[in-house]
Amino acid sequence: MKNNYIVLIGILLQTLCSVSAQDTDLARIEYAYIPQANSENVYSRFRISANYPIKMNKDGTYLVIATQYRYNSLQIGDELIFDEGGDLNAFQTLGLELGYTFKMKNNWRFGTKIGSQISSNFEASGIESDDFRYSVSLYFVKSYKNKNAPKTSRLIMGLRYATPASINFPLPIINYFKRFHPSWSYSVGTPKTSIKYFFNEKNTLQAFVGLDRFYGNLQNNRAFIDENGEVKVAENASMLNIMGALGYEYYFTEHLLFYTYAGYTLSNEIRLRDANQENVYTINEKNTFYFRSGIKLKI
Repeated sequence: MKNNYIVLIGILLQTLCSVSAQDTDLARIEYAYIPQANSENVYSRFRISANYPIKMNKDGTYLVIATQYRYNSLQIGDELIFDEGGDLNAFQTLGLELGYTFKMKNNWRFGTKIGSQISSNFEASGIESDDFRYSVSLYFVKSYKNKNAPKTSRLIMGLRYATPASINFPLPIINYFKRFHPSWSYSVGTPKTSIKYFFNEKNTLQAFVGLDRFYGNLQNNRAFIDENGEVKVAENASMLNIMGALGYEYYFTEHLLFYTYAGYTLSNEIRLRDANQENVYTINEKNTFYFRSGIKLKI
């Protein structure tokens, strides 16, 4: 029951990953490294993403084209319950999203996104239908800025639906950000709850609780007999991390910055799932060290 509760929290956290985590990012290059505690398992990832906003009119209406590529390396040193059917080492993800946003009254903005991605280990020949995932989201953003001081606030509310997913209904989106002092800001909600300190215009430090995850289709399914003697079939692999960390950012310019985050996971699970997204095998769920670093270009 406890594990199911943690997974549900993680799934709710992920709902904003494609909505607010990168709503001000124009481009990002990133590397992540997560060794598994008490084992030789290592997860690492290289990611590159870009958002291209197209101004539709002078009233603040934009069409946004977003794309990303991820190379996920999942090196499993633990002894698995199956010996055949390829390996779990490399998953690749290529995604494309189209967003549309326009201003409303009283500093509100409406936005919607539709997206598709291919995420697979590509161990068979070509691309299969099970490699595809689809998502749609809509959200409302309320923003405020004090013209006489660097004080801003932003509220995001909405819904997001993705398939395939372990929960087959729209998930809520909610996040509140506030810069309440020239040197301090905080964010509450998903995908990250944080508090940030601004040393100056070039250096910031933050403490946060956030989410990291990956999902990939296994083109060659893995069949095995579980401890109850039942035949199980693993058709995809996933990892869900909820972590607490410290982060440092250095701004080369107003819009270009280097960042590095390091911390420890609060929940750390590598799972194999069946066609119904039900868990059939847990590879590792011990908490461990977490590291992520990169360069991004922001609005």
